[in-house]
Amino acid sequence: MHTATRLAVPVIRRVRALAPKARLCCYGLYAPPNERMLRDLGVDHVLGGEFEQALLAVASGAPLQPATGSLPRLRFRVPERGGLPPLERYASLQTPTGRRVVGYTEASRGCKHLCRHCPVVPVYGGRFRVVPREVVLADIRTQVEAGARHITFGDPDFFNGVGHAVAIVEALACEFPGVSYDVTIKVEHLKRHRDRLTLLRDTGCQFVVTAVESVDDVVLARLVKGHTRADFEAVVEQCRTIGLPLTPTFIPFTPWVTLRGYFELLRTIDALQLVEHVAPIQLTLRLLIQEGSRLLELERDALGASLGPFDERLLVYPWVHVDPAVDRLQEAVAAVVGRGLTSSRSELFDQLLALTADRLGVATPRRVSDARDRAAVPYLNEPWYC
Repeated sequence: MHTATRLAVPVIRRVRALAPKARLCCYGLYAPPNERMLRDLGVDHVLGGEFEQALLAVASGAPLQPATGSLPRLRFRVPERGGLPPLERYASLQTPTGRRVVGYTEASRGCKHLCRHCPVVPVYGGRFRVVPREVVLADIRTQVEAGARHITFGDPDFFNGVGHAVAIVEALACEFPGVSYDVTIKVEHLKRHRDRLTLLRDTGCQFVVTAVESVDDVVLARLVKGHTRADFEAVVEQCRTIGLPLTPTFIPFTPWVTLRGYFELLRTIDALQLVEHVAPIQLTLRLLIQEGSRLLELERDALGASLGPFDERLLVYPWVHVDPAVDRLQEAVAAVVGRGLTSSRSELFDQLLALTADRLGVATPRRVSDARDRAAVPYLNEPWYC
């Protein structure tokens, strides 16, 4: 979303120069928070969540209803994907038994939670909308007919409406035996609904993405994540016990992390035997503070970093850590991962562990977990990050 918005800016400038009278419309999660900038570029219409009805009005020339701040309830239609490239051109699922063609759908939109760093929150404000079961299944049906053997559910949190989610995966397994899927679910929901996890496994869930972000309870509280380190560890154990692969995502570099804290994150990932479950890029990510972010509600002392003015090129409020060594470490680990595109996850992890130990002035600890075959943990070969 953030990258797409940045890429759109030069395109908008070029289109406006080539066609001064064209009507330009931007829609999606990053559109409303960046409305002022987009308007300055010459964009005529800026639409946020639940955009289809307004987008249809723009395309047909009908007058738009004035924005009221409320989130519309749409009558969802089955997506028309006929003009898109074949599914084989997109990401695929890699499993121990081979490659699977992947489709994509959404069973819900928005999120009922208010995590401070999340780009969904400024647009949906703690609200979510479910897509009717028959629409979701029809969308899956079309993609299965086009060759999909795995479905990625793009919901920000699949268990926002757990009853709705369960009904959909039960119907999916019944109508499309052999078609697998993956979902994204908060640690908080995985813990609360742990009695539903075996159902996910039994209906073909290949893995669950979960936004852990940190193993430091202070950082988790600042982000309002709704879980603790102990909760995460309990969910890891539960998922391992029942055989449901977990794919954690992280934001390791925040204004509150320390060198020791990053070292502890690496050691925790190793201790929990998750090295092969974590994409190396996850260990490089730096917190983005975008326009409209709830992080801007924090007092400067609580933010714990030097915050600059909004950067319209990067589309963030740049921040500098109070300890320059932390920023230097982030740059170093990003460089290691950037150079290691052909290295295994285990090899890159070892390099990051050694690098961090060196920056701390301590001996590199011996790994607890053994390196596993990468294909033993299912993964998308073009992952997206929660």
